[in-house]
Amino acid sequence: MLKSAVLFSKKPLHFYIFAEDDLHGSFRSALDSWPRTVQTRFEFTIFPITFPKENAKEWKKLFKPCASQRLFLPLILKEVDSLLYVDTDILFLRPVEDIWALLSRFNSSHLAAMAPEHEEPRIGWYNRFARHPYHGKTGINSGVMLMNMTRLREKLFQNDMTTVALQWEEILMPLLQKYKLNITWGDQDLLNIIFHHNPESLYVFPCQWNYRPDHCIYGSNCQHAEQEGVFILHGNRGVYHDDKQPAFRAVYEAIQKYPFGESMETSLLRPLEASLQTTTHTYCGRASHLFTKRLKQSVMSAQQSDPHFNTTP
Repeated sequence: MLKSAVLFSKKPLHFYIFAEDDLHGSFRSALDSWPRTVQTRFEFTIFPITFPKENAKEWKKLFKPCASQRLFLPLILKEVDSLLYVDTDILFLRPVEDIWALLSRFNSSHLAAMAPEHEEPRIGWYNRFARHPYHGKTGINSGVMLMNMTRLREKLFQNDMTTVALQWEEILMPLLQKYKLNITWGDQDLLNIIFHHNPESLYVFPCQWNYRPDHCIYGSNCQHAEQEGVFILHGNRGVYHDDKQPAFRAVYEAIQKYPFGESMETSLLRPLEASLQTTTHTYCGRASHLFTKRLKQSVMSAQQSDPHFNTTP
């Protein structure tokens, strides 16, 4: 995920990495092993996993270990104004600054942005199974979440627990206590509940910014991706590491194997296109031309802007 962010972005990046203590050393050694020309493109800060002390165990086990960390970023990164949160199973197929630019589309009420959980209600999870309030027709997916954290910290949120509007740090634990027997997807469900009651605060961006197997597993159902290609690939449910969705795994492996400094067209794009040709027996494989549609532009643009970055010295 970090590699894909660096490959295509032209603006300097700052990564805030939240990881268990025993992983900090391997993160540092991996990032320090990248070529110096690549390291100049980003800074990084590694943080331990931290939850409010009085309920730390409960928060840590809410969904998957540490998934709930995203709920507390506004309270931990108090000096950070805006942030793009992404799950670890995200791959950027266009520059990070392009999704960052969506912040400029926020109106005065917006404080976060996410994509819908589903485009097709007939296969939607929230509208068929949820036992709690959720945003919009099919809920929202929190794997890619753009946040104006200054606004988030200042906002008083309407809720269904009290007539008094509550701040972010006040609302989380009471929500968990009220709904913990009814939520399936942990922190994402809590975000759905919050934005159900405060819909004016959420900017909803199209599915191509958070494209998951759900968008192609039963046939292509993300129209924005059909038109413009996939911008951010989200390989949830472990599809980068099993054989259930070989098209998703092909993109992951192409970026993983790409050697820094070589031509991205020759050593990333072409091998990926060849690999995707072998996945057409699956619905997502048949839609895999959408995976490379925008990626081709990102590769060409990156090579034109910095030819030294993509040629072997």
